Parts: sequence; structure tokens; C-alpha cells
Amino acid sequence: MRNPYDVLGVSRSADEAEIKKAFRKLAKAYHPDRNKNDAKAQDRFAEVNQAYEILGDAKKREQFDRGAIDGEGKPRFAGGFEGFGGGRGGGGNFDFESMARGRAGAGAGAGGFGEDIFSHLFGEAFRSAGGAGRAAPPQKGEDVAAELTVTLDQIAGEAKLRLNLPSGREVDVVVPKGVVDGQVIRLRGLGYPGAHGADPGDALLTIRVAPDSRFQVEGADLRTSAEVPLEDAVLGGPIRIQTLTGAVEMKIPPMTSSGRVFRLRGKGLPRKDGTRGDLLATIAVTLPAAADEDLTEFARKRRAAAATS
Repeated sequence: MRNPYDVLGVSRSADEAEIKKAFRKLAKAYHPDRNKNDAKAQDRFAEVNQAYEILGDAKKREQFDRGAIDGEGKPRFAGGFEGFGGGRGGGGNFDFESMARGRAGAGAGAGGFGEDIFSHLFGEAFRSAGGAGRAAPPQKGEDVAAELTVTLDQIAGEAKLRLNLPSGREVDVVVPKGVVDGQVIRLRGLGYPGAHGADPGDALLTIRVAPDSRFQVEGADLRTSAEVPLEDAVLGGPIRIQTLTGAVEMKIPPMTSSGRVFRLRGKGLPRKDGTRGDLLATIAVTLPAAADEDLTEFARKRRAAAATS
């Protein structure tokens, strides 16, 4: 295993942010999804993950820097122990490992060596290797954060969208029912891969709802403005209302004033339970764009009548 600093292309003085940035760049470049027919790239990807397992963990990095573990995270023991050797003729190294195996049954209470003497002599390097055969569990992969901007039409249609994750993966995401702006969705197993077969991390996806000039969002309900010509407001009758699924016809009664709200049931956004919210249409009565003498004369008579009453 090469020096993990060389693998990630960073200096020994690199901080945590520099190491993480270098890892993400290399992991994305050599990710198996992008290099399906390149065995060398896949080996490089595994090497990059192994290096980050060491340097991305402050404790393991410190152990590597002082020589307690190697580039694979394995304990590194230096030479023999001359001070303990040579009891019978001198010069030989004292075999602590053999002695520990031979007296493991004695246990700590009986004064045996076992794990205690190794922990005492080798400290953290021995304990990180799992002590008496106990290996630390593989480290789960890192989570990634991403954002997905969706339109109201995509929410209403429960659209399937292609998403590029920072880990280098491309996935299809179905817009979930009942989603709201700012909601964070956990996509399990779509983060960075774990080392030595460990589970990958997750993707934390933040949903952003794009503004829509036609509608205002109120939970699963929508609000819209419906412009109605003066004659239709006075006489009543059918008008056209725009919804997320197209225009629909709605009848209004005679003498409908501006500001009156009509509810179109089921024309809002989908809820988690499969039902849909409503569309609330606020009437806005409009006057003719050009001058209308008949309408003007009618208004004069109405004003005069009101003044004398």
C-alpha cells in the first residue's frame, strides 16, 4: 500500500478540508460507475478509499504519522526487544507473542500475559488491531449532500428526474408525494462507498420548489387569480380557470364581485396519502381595455341615482 498522502496527492500538513476535497475529486474520477470496463481505475478507486480511511480519521491519521500503523491501517512493530532477550546465552529476541499464546488460558487473574501485556507494550497500535483477535468493524462510507429543484408541474405529475450526485453517481429520482420546499430526503446507500466492503453512506437530498407565477402554495392547496370580464361577473356563467393539469370550466353566479374565492376540489398538489389538495381561485373583475360609451353612460346614471337616493 502506498503512502496515503501520495495516493490523495496532499502534503502531510494538509488540513481536513483539503484531504476531503482531494478524496472527493479522485473518488468521482475513478468511480466504478464511470469506469465499468477499466480494471485499473477500479483498483485506483479502492486505493483512494483506503487512503481516505486513514487520513479522513483523525485518530488513524495520528497513528500513521507516528508510525504505529501502515497505509492499510495495520499495526507496525519495530524490530526485536534486545533488553528482554539473551536469558540463556544472550542475543535472542524474547517471543512475547508465543508466550501470550501459550498462557492465554491463565487469564489476567492468574498473572498471565495475554492481551494486557500487548496493550501495555504496544499501546493504541495493538488495541486498534483488535487486541486478541477482535477486529474493528469496517467504516461506513461518507454521506453526500445534494439539492434538487422541482416545479409544481413535476410535483403534480410525480415526475422522474435524473440527478447527478457529488459521489459521481447518476440516479433517477421520483418526486415523492407530499414533498415541500426545504424537505430533506435520505436516499440510502447512494453516498460514498465504505472501505473493505462496509456499507456505503447515504445521499441527503434537499428539495427546492421553484417559484411559479401562476400559483401560490399553501401546503397541498394552491391559490390562483381568475380574471373575469365585467359582463360575466354581472350576468354569471362559465369561466375558464387554469390548473396544473390544464384549463377547466367553472360556473360563477350573477353579480360576482372581485375578491370572491371559489374552491376547485382535487386540483391542488398530491398528499402523502394519495389524495390531492384544492385550488382556490380568487375572482378579479376586469373592465374593457378600450373606452365603452354604453358602459360609461350606464355608470353615470348609476352614480346620479345613488346621489339622489
